[in-house]
Amino acid sequence: MARIAIIGVGAIGGVIASLLQQAGHDLVLCVRRPLAGLTIETPDGPVAVRATVVTDPTETPAVDWVIVATKAYDVAGAAKWLERLRADGAPVAVLQNGVEHRERFAPYVPSGSILPVVVDCPAERHSPELVRQRGAMHLKAPEGALGQSFIDLFAKTPADAVVVSDFTTVAWRKLCHNAAGVLPALLLQPSGVMHNEAIGETALQIVRECIAVGRAQGAKLDDDVAEAVRQAYRAAPADGINSLHADRLADRPMEIDARNGVIVRLGKKHGIPTPCNQMAVALLEAMVQEKADA
Repeated sequence: MARIAIIGVGAIGGVIASLLQQAGHDLVLCVRRPLAGLTIETPDGPVAVRATVVTDPTETPAVDWVIVATKAYDVAGAAKWLERLRADGAPVAVLQNGVEHRERFAPYVPSGSILPVVVDCPAERHSPELVRQRGAMHLKAPEGALGQSFIDLFAKTPADAVVVSDFTTVAWRKLCHNAAGVLPALLLQPSGVMHNEAIGETALQIVRECIAVGRAQGAKLDDDVAEAVRQAYRAAPADGINSLHADRLADRPMEIDARNGVIVRLGKKHGIPTPCNQMAVALLEAMVQEKADA
């Protein structure tokens, strides 16, 4: 079994820890503050995570794998842990939102040791010690020896973990879903708001912009992805709260750039208009600034 460090033990990091524990791996949880305990309420029942908890980056052991599950804006914070954890050259799996996994960590880790991973799992952190997992964990890594090695860590667990031949398309399709999540965050209403016809129509426009930019970046996205995203939100639990929404409620920093800003930035690069995403970014950033000035 492998010794695995998880940097960022929020909703996704917590579920990952519970799965890797079930697979028999030795876990190191890298956190800012001590954890009295960590329980994951999984669809199959509660799992109490048993792991070494470390709060000081200078006191970490060397590990076989590093999994980064922090928010996309906290790369510099995550990087503080890497030197000692990677003392033996451990690869780094980046489980973050967006489509720029490698770009974010390129200043800190050799490119051949960075593995981007797309994560899809409905989970919410109710407290630092409690995570509620609402559905299955889906993990997709690029084909290759490194990707397969990562996926093998989850053998004999309930996770749906696979390698994919076209990771670019997978990542952009996930971004299409995340981009639409800006609407519940702006409205401070759970996912059920997507049943409103006007809101649902706006979601389609946001996703269509993402599709256009994704195609320019090499993703193979059909026109029907937009409607599929809208229907996915409508089929989800009406009281569901996505991570952007949860962060705004808690007055935490938000992944504005990773989820919608990147569409605007890359849209400008390719000469593709993205007015809906641009408006969403401007509104959220103005709200953040207003809070900061208050």
